[in-house]
Amino acid sequence: MQLPDLVKRVIEERAEAIGFPALKRAAAAMSDAYREGNPAAFAALPAAERAAAYLVTRMPATYAAAFRALSEVRTRLGARPVASILDLGAGTGAASLAAHQLFPEASLTMVERDAALSEIARLWLPDATVRNEDLERMDSFPPHDLVLMAYAAGELKREASRKVWEAARVAFVAIEPGTPRGYGLLMQLRDRLLAAGAYMLAPCPASTACPLQPPDWCHFAARIERSSLHRRIKDAELGYEDEKFSYIALARDPVDLPGARIIRRPRHEPGKISLTVCRPGITQTVDVRKRDRDPYRAARRAEWGDEWT
Repeated sequence: MQLPDLVKRVIEERAEAIGFPALKRAAAAMSDAYREGNPAAFAALPAAERAAAYLVTRMPATYAAAFRALSEVRTRLGARPVASILDLGAGTGAASLAAHQLFPEASLTMVERDAALSEIARLWLPDATVRNEDLERMDSFPPHDLVLMAYAAGELKREASRKVWEAARVAFVAIEPGTPRGYGLLMQLRDRLLAAGAYMLAPCPASTACPLQPPDWCHFAARIERSSLHRRIKDAELGYEDEKFSYIALARDPVDLPGARIIRRPRHEPGKISLTVCRPGITQTVDVRKRDRDPYRAARRAEWGDEWT
């Protein structure tokens, strides 16, 4: 997966403007902030450095994860119309950009407290409405058909989940890092919203309790191309990275759910493909053998995160 050309060009220009040493320091501060859950050090950096570091190191991964999760949401919603999208904690518009590509007719509203980030988002989403506000200080969120939070649910206190759900007329989607902490945060949110009357949309095949037990957790991966600059900052050799993410999507009305979801990368062995799948209330390993021609053909095409029937 690649970012649009305009986005890649702006990223290169912003990075060049602040210079590589400053960019590398800012990227390290941002990485520490994500890992330790303490954004203060990163927030103290000059706005231009924060924006450039985010663009180079986090925007591509956020875009890839959002596109993967929202593609499943688009499929599950079927013919249900989505005429408006609200992106809470929008940053530079990575998730909004993915949403715009999947729901091109929908109007966009982005809420982001950091004006330096939202001003950049205007470059590729010029028709979007931008509100520079702190999510925690907002008494309510404007109602939209689809409400989206990508790597921002940690900014909300427990009681704020009610405001988020009230704003979602059709569906709500939250994406977090594919770590035990990110998954745990989403499971708490999932439980609260299901109790409030929401219906499961994705990725779970049912609204029942998650069958995974600690230290296990549910996450997926989205592959995104790395720029040469990104490789230099991370001292990486590969021309791509796999962004590990967890997500939940809930709907106002019931939708058709898959019979099972592949929750691990398929394991290919001679004459056999093993799939770890989640079904309502259980997880299990499905061994698909080469002699079973049609299932085996389907398993060869199957990817981590796909449905399985």
